[in-house]
Amino acid sequence: MPGNSQRRGATRKSGSKKGATVGTGGKGRRALEGKGPTPKAEDRPYHTAAKRKAAAERTGRTADARPGPASGRGADAQRPGRPRPARRSAPGAAEVVAGRNSVLEALRAGVPTTAVFVGHRVTVDDRVREIRSVAAARGLSLMEVTTAELDRMTDGMVHQGVAISVPPYSYAELPALLAAAEKANEPALIVALDGVTDPRNLGAVLRSAGAFGAHGVVLPERRAAGVTAAAWKVSAGAAARVPVARVTNLVRALGELRDAGCFVVGLDGDGSVGVGDVHLATDPVVLVVGSEGKGLGRLVRSTCDVVAAIPIRGAVESLNAGVAAGIALYEVARLRGSSVSP
Repeated sequence: MPGNSQRRGATRKSGSKKGATVGTGGKGRRALEGKGPTPKAEDRPYHTAAKRKAAAERTGRTADARPGPASGRGADAQRPGRPRPARRSAPGAAEVVAGRNSVLEALRAGVPTTAVFVGHRVTVDDRVREIRSVAAARGLSLMEVTTAELDRMTDGMVHQGVAISVPPYSYAELPALLAAAEKANEPALIVALDGVTDPRNLGAVLRSAGAFGAHGVVLPERRAAGVTAAAWKVSAGAAARVPVARVTNLVRALGELRDAGCFVVGLDGDGSVGVGDVHLATDPVVLVVGSEGKGLGRLVRSTCDVVAAIPIRGAVESLNAGVAAGIALYEVARLRGSSVSP
């Protein structure tokens, strides 16, 4: 044989030629097909979501229900994940406040509460003792629940073994604000908020409204904060005294108030007059406050009879809604000759 036929691999051994092999019987094809889509977490027997679903079914509830007054949230709100500092509730739904400091502050501020939930193995400290004491003094339902129940109720918030259920706020109708002024035999003083999304700002406005004799606050239903537990806490109880109306269309509501005899004053940094120079404030008046970032909306601004500004010194460009409303309400009270000292 020519060449170095003795080296290893130079010649093919007999019987080593590759040829047809026996079929796999479909095994290879089935392996390529895979096992199908991954089942949902609640359908996997050993997954936490499946155990939670089974436990809920044993107690006669569906997996997306909540115990007690906090029921009504959908299954898409049950997604597991890292703890969140707050939970957004659907309009008209009960709200849950969790965490020892948050619960204690809410109870101290007189936030309406339907029930207090405490873990049955929670480590008791001064805050937990005060929570129990306040609940007993106010005659609130105090229930001991398991950690699993608190986890489901708070939707992943850090609850520290305590939570309270806050009922939905009962909003007033727009005519009720005018009726409150008529009952007090005073010219109407109403605050309307345009695009204020921070409930703490809303709480500050309610507190100022209660301090300076406003007869109510008007909020739009969309893209605006509602009266939640956070607003209750900041208002320091004023939310219980100042009626709040929620309207579908703020521009239409301002038109109705104008037709009822109110003078509509918008607050904006580039207003044509100073807020202290609006002498018609002695008549029935509506103060319209916009958000700190965007100010008044175009349609809302065009609805106002006059746009007033609050003079600002220094490099500060704007004031938040709570501060602006407080200053404007003070000026109206001063112009009306109230007992507020200038």
